[in-house]
Amino acid sequence: MQDDADAVAAPPEHTRGLPRIADIARLSGVSTATVDRVLNHRPGVRPATVQRVMKAAAELDYIPESDLGAALGPKPVRLAFLLPDGTNRYLTRLGQLIRQSEAALAPLGIRAQVEFIKSFNPDLLARSLLQHWRKVDGVAFMALEHPAVREAVNELAARNVPTVTLISDVQNCRRAAYVGLDNRAAGRTAGYLFARFLGGRAGKVAMIAGSLSYRAHEDRELGFLNVLKEMAPVIEVVGLREAHDDEAKSYRQTRTLLSHHPDLAGIYTIGGGAEGVARALKEARREREVVFIGHGFTPETRSLLIDGTMEAVITQDPRSALMGCAAVFTNLRAGREAMHGVEPPRIEVIFRENLPPAAPP
Repeated sequence: MQDDADAVAAPPEHTRGLPRIADIARLSGVSTATVDRVLNHRPGVRPATVQRVMKAAAELDYIPESDLGAALGPKPVRLAFLLPDGTNRYLTRLGQLIRQSEAALAPLGIRAQVEFIKSFNPDLLARSLLQHWRKVDGVAFMALEHPAVREAVNELAARNVPTVTLISDVQNCRRAAYVGLDNRAAGRTAGYLFARFLGGRAGKVAMIAGSLSYRAHEDRELGFLNVLKEMAPVIEVVGLREAHDDEAKSYRQTRTLLSHHPDLAGIYTIGGGAEGVARALKEARREREVVFIGHGFTPETRSLLIDGTMEAVITQDPRSALMGCAAVFTNLRAGREAMHGVEPPRIEVIFRENLPPAAPP
């Protein structure tokens, strides 16, 4: 009878010595919290550590050996693109391209999503960055130069979620890379074009920026002013106005400029809002007199080049910006330098006479 009682009390053979998370942690040399993240497929763990944990789990029979290959197989890198909301047609086009990028990014093992957030609000941008650290493996975003944004980038880096700045950079933080133009050179290009279009004659030129909270816009302004000082000191820059890339604000700012400076010779839009500037010029019947140069090639700026309202558009190919970001995250996943093999975007200047073919509707 005693033997029968002992037999009933003893646990079945297959339940003895079941591995625990602590056993997997001990064998793989990591914390139990890291093991929990790996087994529950949460982000924030280096690929090499994931492999170590999964191999230990298989060795301890916590997962079937047959499932190890699938478990260690590369999962798609989940990327979030954070772009400013508003009427900037170039950024809208970039967002559409990201949404349509599944086929282009699938061979790279990347799955991308895009989110538009309220423009020019650094605290909101910082909160949006932090909200994504559990959801994705990396974030690409158009940065605002602000302490809250830098702190959010550093916090994500501490949690092993790399960030890449796109179009506009932020300095003195742990972002992994910047994918965008040399904006000082872009501004100098605009200044060079104005000097050539105005033919060395004196005149007034105004600047309309999105916001100088964007380092890209600040750098373009500095490059623009520097080259005019060097090449055409007779050109008077009559002031910088911010229109937050908004067409309606750009329209009002242009109306005010034309009213205050009837002899205005040129307008340089550092950011978006070209359509608003064009509307004001056409209403005043000044579109053939005022040299108008801006940024961001879109179907709308294409039309303004064709009808002669704009002289030139300085731009970068949005597809190359997207694929540049994808290449950076692919490098980081493979343990390479972020910019390994990534060609920096080139400044393109588009005139009416060198228009690329129109994109299909």
